[in-house]
Amino acid sequence: MASAAASKASFLGGVEPSPPDPILGVSVAFRACDDPNKLNLGVGAYRTEELQPYVLEVVREAERRMIAAGHDKEYLPMQGLAEFCGATAELLLGKGHPAIAEKRVATIQSLSGTGSLRVGAAFIAKFLPGKAVYLPSPTWGNHKNILADSGVEWREYAYYDASTVGLDLAGFLKSIDDAQEGSIFMLHGCAHNPTGVDPTLAEWRQIADAMQKKNHVAFFDVAYQGFASGSLVEDAAAPRLFAEMGMEFFCAQSYSKNLGLYAERIGALNAVLNDATAATNTLSQMNRIARAMYSNPPVHGARIAATVINDPELFQARSRWNDEMGTMAGRIKTVRRELFEELTRLNPDKDWSFVTRQIGMFSFTGLSPAQVERMTGTHKIFMTKDGRISLAGLSSAKVKYLANAIDDSFRNA
Repeated sequence: MASAAASKASFLGGVEPSPPDPILGVSVAFRACDDPNKLNLGVGAYRTEELQPYVLEVVREAERRMIAAGHDKEYLPMQGLAEFCGATAELLLGKGHPAIAEKRVATIQSLSGTGSLRVGAAFIAKFLPGKAVYLPSPTWGNHKNILADSGVEWREYAYYDASTVGLDLAGFLKSIDDAQEGSIFMLHGCAHNPTGVDPTLAEWRQIADAMQKKNHVAFFDVAYQGFASGSLVEDAAAPRLFAEMGMEFFCAQSYSKNLGLYAERIGALNAVLNDATAATNTLSQMNRIARAMYSNPPVHGARIAATVINDPELFQARSRWNDEMGTMAGRIKTVRRELFEELTRLNPDKDWSFVTRQIGMFSFTGLSPAQVERMTGTHKIFMTKDGRISLAGLSSAKVKYLANAIDDSFRNA
C-alpha cells in the first residue's frame, strides 16, 4: 500500500530534469558500457600507460612529511592557507616578482579552478556590474554555466579556425577591437580547452597590445601550468607577459592536473593589480564572497601543494616535481605522435598535422556530431560531442584502435 506521502504531489513537481553534463556524462555512459574495448577519452584526467589513475611521488612524499609533522584539522581562514597563497602567486608570476613584493597581488585559495572562477564571477557581478565577459569560441563548457549562474553576461570572441585547425588570430584581434572598451576577456593561459590550440608568444604579444589599447581586462584560466609543455615557466608565459606590461588581470589556478590533486579541489584566484591598497580591498571582498559561498577552503591539498612548491628538493629546476610533470607531458606527446603517424598511414591524403601541433591533454579532432556518434556507438570510444578527445586517457597500446575508429568515422559517418 502506498504511503500517505507517496500519494501527494511534491511541491517540487514542476522542476524539470537538467540535461546531462556534456563532460561528466561521458564517464557515466562509459561506466555503463560492458564492451572490453571501450575507451574513455572524455574527462581530462591523466592516466598511466595502463590507463590507471596516477598519484605523483612528490604528493606521496609531501603527505608523509605532513603526517610526521602532525598537522591539525582546524578551519583555515577564509583566504586559505597562507603558505599556499604565497606559493601559488609565486608559481604564477615567478619568485620575487615586483607585484608580489609590492603587495599588489590579492590571492585567495579556492575550490580548484571551477571554484576560483566562481568567486571571480561573483566578484565581477558585484563590483563590475554590466561588464560582459568574452569567452573564446569554443571554450570549456563550464565557463558559460559559471558566468550565467553568477548573473554575469557572457559573449564569444573568435578563436578557433576550423579550416586550418588552428588559431584565428585575425578574428581574435578583431573581436578585441570590436568589444566595448574595458570589457573582460577570458583567456586560457596554456593548453586551450577544448582545442589544444595556443597562441605563440609573439601572438600573445599582439593580443596583449590590442587589449591594452582598449583597456580590456584579462581573466586567465590557468588549469595546466607545467602539465602542458612540462615547464612551469613556459606555461605561465602569457600571464607573466601581461604583468610585465603593467596590465591588471584576474587569474584562476588549478592543481588538479599538475599535481594530480583532482579530488582535493585545490586552486586559487589572483587579482594582479597596480595598487597595493586596491589589492588589499579586493582581497577583503573576495574573502567575503568565499565566506557566503563555502566559508573556508580545504586544508589537506593546500598543504600538499605548499609543501611541494616551497621545498627546494621537490620543486626547484630538475626537481622531482618537474621530472614527474615532464614524464606526464612527455607521455601525452608520445601518444600524439603515435596517433599522427597511424592516422597518416591509414589515410595519407588527409593532413593530420593538427594532432601534433596542438598542445596539452586535449585534441580537437574536427569530427562532426554524426562522426562522434559513430565513434561511440560503433567503436565504444566515449568523447564529447564537439569532437574533443583527451589524450591523457589514451595509451600507446590503444593508439591503433583509436586511429582505426577515427579513420572509419571520417569515411563512413
